Amino acid sequence: MAFNLKAFLAMICVFLGCCSNVVFLELIIKIDPGAGNLITFLQFLFIALEGLIFTSKFFTVKPKIAMRDYVMLVVLFFGANVCNNYAFNFNIAMPLHMIFRSGSLMANMIMGIILLKKRYNLRQYSSVAMITAGIILCTLMSSGDVKDNTHHSLKVATSYSDFFWWCVGIALLAIALLVTAYMGIYQEVIFKRYGKHPNEALFYTHMLPLPGFLVMAGNIAQHWSIAVNSESYSLPLLGLNLSISFPLILFYLLCNVITQYVCISSVYVLTTECASLTVTLVVTLRKFVSLLFSIIYFRNPFTLSHWLGTVLVFFGTILFADVLNQLWDVYRIRCQRRFDTAPTVAEYSRL
Repeated sequence: MAFNLKAFLAMICVFLGCCSNVVFLELIIKIDPGAGNLITFLQFLFIALEGLIFTSKFFTVKPKIAMRDYVMLVVLFFGANVCNNYAFNFNIAMPLHMIFRSGSLMANMIMGIILLKKRYNLRQYSSVAMITAGIILCTLMSSGDVKDNTHHSLKVATSYSDFFWWCVGIALLAIALLVTAYMGIYQEVIFKRYGKHPNEALFYTHMLPLPGFLVMAGNIAQHWSIAVNSESYSLPLLGLNLSISFPLILFYLLCNVITQYVCISSVYVLTTECASLTVTLVVTLRKFVSLLFSIIYFRNPFTLSHWLGTVLVFFGTILFADVLNQLWDVYRIRCQRRFDTAPTVAEYSRL
């Protein structure tokens, strides 16, 4: 089989882009957990500007998908992203956030049964049961260690407990999970009608929601002020006796936005160049690497029960995608090809 350089580079970029994106995200929320809306706005703005220049060419390229069909997709995409990032403002730890978001298969199955009247086999039901059990276990274990992590400049007295706000964060993650699943179904309908246009969809789903951030302008301005006034970091210029100083959070935000773009673009390329088996393996492994890094580097509390829940979630994902059977089939086909192309006894006698 020919070596696919484009797919190989996409895999490397998925790991580098997506893993580093999670690292910079956690560095930001460690300092300012409420910066979710600011992060979402900057990510949308950057990808929209890139698409305006290179995809839409300043709206001179006519979209292949009708604008009316983008409206629902944009509302769903905007809502899911805001909920996911804003959840950090409600005492949600990064490992729990990652594990919860790994339950997308569970949400997809629920939406498939309700909206598309789909039926699944026993293996798929079992795998989703494992994922659900893993998420519930990790959530219950995390509920015993809830702390108010609001930035000191924004702390206000409230009659509600930290646990109550943590439950609000869990509710936001659950809503985002279901909205994302519904968005996936709606996206399939659009792509069947118009064909796949990933770059165009990436541009319009990030450009059209930008006016929606006006609703959050006050919150975004608050956290931009925190970012601008954060601790300064000096970067020495090589070969010169000079250094550049800039606010640390602004540097993290810049890196987060760039790596988010690399991550999304690489996943899009991977889906067009590789089979779904490869995409599932790469994305699942990437999430696991990010989780390990978050636990080890940032010293996030993670008990034996958390590990058990994590294993259930990731193994359930592998089981749902039937990765093990597909890998076994690939191995058998390759072994058969080697056997078929091996020299016969008569050919050996000529050597």
